[in-house]
Amino acid sequence: MTQGKRWARGEFCWYELGTTDPKAAQKFYNGVFDWGATEVPMPEDCPGTYTLLQARGQDIAGAYKLEGPQFEGVPPHWLVYIATDRVDGDTAKVKEMGGSVMLEPMDVPNVGRVAVLRDPQGAAFGLFQAGQHEGSARLENTPNMFCWSELDTTDTAAAKTWYTQLFGWGAKSDANKEMQYTEWLHNGRPIGGLMALAPEMGPIPPNWMNYISVGDCDATVRRATALGGKALVPPTDIENVGRFSVLMDPQGAAFAIIRLG
Repeated sequence: MTQGKRWARGEFCWYELGTTDPKAAQKFYNGVFDWGATEVPMPEDCPGTYTLLQARGQDIAGAYKLEGPQFEGVPPHWLVYIATDRVDGDTAKVKEMGGSVMLEPMDVPNVGRVAVLRDPQGAAFGLFQAGQHEGSARLENTPNMFCWSELDTTDTAAAKTWYTQLFGWGAKSDANKEMQYTEWLHNGRPIGGLMALAPEMGPIPPNWMNYISVGDCDATVRRATALGGKALVPPTDIENVGRFSVLMDPQGAAFAIIRLG
């Protein structure tokens, strides 16, 4: 499976939906974003199949069913993976730096090597070391593609220090004192964001929120809600950035959309 140029260490490279109903999720995301889907067998020691979600015939994300005792109490969610060339070394470093391991490094046949971790505040993310599969297709500046990942957390200062030490990211904060926003920089290029969880957001745990680019924010929200989704944040303008919304799919996984410009 070739997807184009490999992702460099520290880039967001794969997105994965854990859901209670993969078939229903396929139907929803196809209706909202026109994504295709191909099912492939899970590794021998795992039941069921893994769904590759596709745009323009290329893999952009994955989906699997939350089943088994290891997923008891785990709600539907989107998980972002960060590229690395040393899953085992980075996993050990996460432990040393106060993070925790949800899934120890493991090989996925015909794919690569992965691990799933939590930072010290509790936000989950994955590590992906490419093998035969290179991660999400590089379809930048294309509507209906993942384009941004944002860490919403309880201690932005600690998170900034932690992730810059782990991945070597830069961090650029704006001057807004009421709701400061920080951009994660990879080799000087903005790739994601960081902001504090405000009390008015409710009892939301630290998390990575993944954004999908769209051509029309309002129309996309209408399609999503017509297909059983829910708008958690209605279409809202961000000055000098674009128009965004936060949505929840019918099974309960949250994601964001944004029309840039």
